[in-house]
Formats: sequence, structure tokens, C-alpha cells
Amino acid sequence: MPEINYEVSLMTEILNFLNKGGPALWIIFLLSIILLAIIFYKLAHLMKLGVWNSKRTRLILDAWKLNNIEYLRKVFLDTKGIRETLAKKTIVSIIDEALAEESAREECEAEARNSLHQANKGLRIIELISHIAPLLGLLGTVLGMIEAFQRLQESGNEADPSILAGGIWEALLTTAAGMAVAIVATVSLSFFDNIIDTLRNDLEDLATQIFTRKPGGFGV
Repeated sequence: MPEINYEVSLMTEILNFLNKGGPALWIIFLLSIILLAIIFYKLAHLMKLGVWNSKRTRLILDAWKLNNIEYLRKVFLDTKGIRETLAKKTIVSIIDEALAEESAREECEAEARNSLHQANKGLRIIELISHIAPLLGLLGTVLGMIEAFQRLQESGNEADPSILAGGIWEALLTTAAGMAVAIVATVSLSFFDNIIDTLRNDLEDLATQIFTRKPGGFGV
């Protein structure tokens, strides 16, 4: 029972806080939930794509340089991750005698573009939130200030400075909330951008290493 009462009290405080900020604060709150959902989705998505796992890719490169056909055949039966998929399609394109080297490079570039597109999913939404959140906060503050001054004007000669002060701090809630959400969005966007930049460099290096070592044809 005490735990239930605490949860109810906490929810009441959160609702009161959001109501003080008005519609703008509610929108910022919804944006924060969307932002957190996208961050967790991106982490899970990048893990599924094998962005942080390059061990098998190094083994594939070693096998390719040593012309270890049996190992490559075995690995290519169960390809996992962005790097491994690119390595497989590039190597298969190279050993395909029907394809010229230029065509093989085009196949490699197309796969790399598709891989980076997959890794970039959701980032533009994070970028949009980082721009919108502080603007919504500022808008909420301006509207709150207008309302506070209107209340002050309506009170006439009996104006109480505390009325204005209370209206101002409530109006500033939206600016603070919008900036907080924008900071989290900007930091997370920078984090994911750095990961994808590293991935892009890794894919370019991977393709270069594969094309600089071209053994005789074999079937995969």
C-alpha cells in the first residue's frame, strides 16, 4: 500500500508539473519519450547489424589473403553483420568471371550504400527533435509570459509582484525542458554519427583490402 500511494503521489506531481507548463511542455514531454524510444531502438538495431563486432570480418580478410577457400565457403553460409555481408558480396563479385572489375566495384559500392542507409535509419528524427524541442520551449515561455502580464494587467492597482514572478517561473519551465531534451538529442546524435563515420571508414578499408588481393576464381 505505501508503494502504491508513493507511485500515485509521484504521478500526481508529474501531471501537475506538466500542467503548469501548458501544452508546449506536454509536447516536449512526448518528444522526450519518442527520443528515448529511438535511442534504444538505434542501439538495438546497430547491435543487430553487428556494428561493434568485426572479429569475423578480420578472419574473412585473413582467409581471403591466404586463399582459404574452405573457410570462406563455411563462413558465407552464415553471414552476419554489415561488414561480413559486404565482404561476402564483394568477394563473390570479384570471383564471378562474368563480371568485370568495374562491375564488381559497383556491386561493392551499392552494398556499402545500402548498409550505411540501414545504419542511418532514425537519426534524422533525432536531429529534428534536437531542433524542435528548444523552439517549442521558447514558444511556451513566450506564451506563458504573455499570460502572466495579462494577469498582472487585469489585477490593476492591486497588482501583486508574486503573481508576475509565479507566472514567469512557470513560463520558464518549458524553456528548461526544451533545452534538456535538445541536449540529450544532440549528444545522442553525435554519438551515433561517430559510430556511422567509423563504420563508413571500416567499409571503405574493407573493400580496399579485398580488391588489392584478387586470387584466382573459385566457387562460393
